[in-house]
Amino acid sequence: MNLSLQGSAAEAIPVRGASGEVRGTQSFVHTLSWCWKRPKLTGLEILWRWSYGIPAGALVIWEALRIWNGAHVDTAALGKMTFLDPLSSAETLGKTANVLWPPVLHVAEWLGPLLVVAWVIVSSLGRTVVMKRLDASMRARPMTLMVLQALRMIALGASFAAWFACLRMASAVAVSRPIAEGREPSVVLLCSIAIVATLGMFSLWAIVSWVFGVAPLMAMLKELGPFAALRASLHLEDLKAKLVEINLVMGIVKISLVVLTMVFSACPLPFEAIATPTFMQYWYVIGAVLYILASDFFHVVRLVAYAELWRVYEV
Repeated sequence: MNLSLQGSAAEAIPVRGASGEVRGTQSFVHTLSWCWKRPKLTGLEILWRWSYGIPAGALVIWEALRIWNGAHVDTAALGKMTFLDPLSSAETLGKTANVLWPPVLHVAEWLGPLLVVAWVIVSSLGRTVVMKRLDASMRARPMTLMVLQALRMIALGASFAAWFACLRMASAVAVSRPIAEGREPSVVLLCSIAIVATLGMFSLWAIVSWVFGVAPLMAMLKELGPFAALRASLHLEDLKAKLVEINLVMGIVKISLVVLTMVFSACPLPFEAIATPTFMQYWYVIGAVLYILASDFFHVVRLVAYAELWRVYEV
């Protein structure tokens, strides 16, 4: 495969080691550099993602504010919550949830499917444009990519359901069961189980989700239908370990970006005596935007890494 943006791909991103073997992350730094020098590719990724994200986010915020302003929530009690009194805090959260849940569920019944369908359409078209920009020889198959994206959303939804089940189990073990037995609930145990479950589910998704990233590439390279593209992705015997390796590295990068964003957001805290609420709001918005931009860039890096591995093994 000849990546049209880079001329000779083998010269731009060397992926073979001295032994001739190709490691999934061996050329990671070179791939980062290659993508960094071609901002138009990342710009296309940002354009299609934000063309969905800005209207979707505005609609969600609008509905959230409408629900909040129409609900009778005890904001004073919410402001007094503390980890030092977990029972009182849990009771306050329960009362708030009982008030907000019916209107939230009513809105989610129509807003959720609308956002998912819009994402499937926009992401499929946007990813087609990015991959065509990466390699003009690829065949556009937007309908196939829509089916693949819908399947990916189903799998992602199942992973969130499993994660929520883990959190419910953590609540039962650390809070509900001790209270039923007349003991104090353990907030530390609850947070520990929640963190381990979250990181574990995140890592598991990184291990298995590579197939949904490679399938669109297979569909456009080989002109395959959605299920044929999935089968072709699963039969990449020589590439499986390397694709999983890339996906795991991208997962670690995502976690690192989250940590860096949290650190960035906490930077003004030592100066909270002079930092106004307005300044803090702007600071948090800047941190969120930087995180999203970096995340979009690494989506492009993963796509280029997949394409490079395919090119090397095809050649």
